[in-house]
Amino acid sequence: MKLSVRELRHSDIHSLVNYWHTASASYLAGMGADINKLPSRQEFEEMLATHINTPIEQRISYCIIWEIDGKPAGHSNTNPTKYGHDAFMHLHLWHGEQRQKGLGAELVKLTLPYYFNNLKLKKLYSEPYALNPAPNKTFERLGFELVKEYITIPGYLNFQQPVKQWLLTRERFDELYKN
Repeated sequence: MKLSVRELRHSDIHSLVNYWHTASASYLAGMGADINKLPSRQEFEEMLATHINTPIEQRISYCIIWEIDGKPAGHSNTNPTKYGHDAFMHLHLWHGEQRQKGLGAELVKLTLPYYFNNLKLKKLYSEPYALNPAPNKTFERLGFELVKEYITIPGYLNFQQPVKQWLLTRERFDELYKN
């Protein structure tokens, strides 16, 4: 199985939007998302196209497509993103049969250089739903520091929930992942 990552392309938009719009309410709730907050397909597609067409220094979101054996299988994105400062990372494997096999951790490792190098980040955060064990185990395994656990609405698609805030600094990234 060959894992690879790359920036979002216009040709990926349909698959990414389809992931969200075909997900069940229970699957979305399990990751802390509210199905009633999803933008329409058209709004989602327009938003993603705008992101692709915006200079990276001005983007509030930056998306990396995850590939397994050359086929798109998921994505990671940052939102919000403050170029040259910090960003908040999100992780999504699109197909249930590929989850909980360690693929997410390997794909995140491949994604981290895009975030730190292309966005010139000093800090990379993630705030997964505290009741969703998979991403929390992934961040711990990859050397992120657990900063705190608190209740918030972590993004525009989410309901109020307990989250675990994880942090990877540029210095720690360089220490762990530079060859």
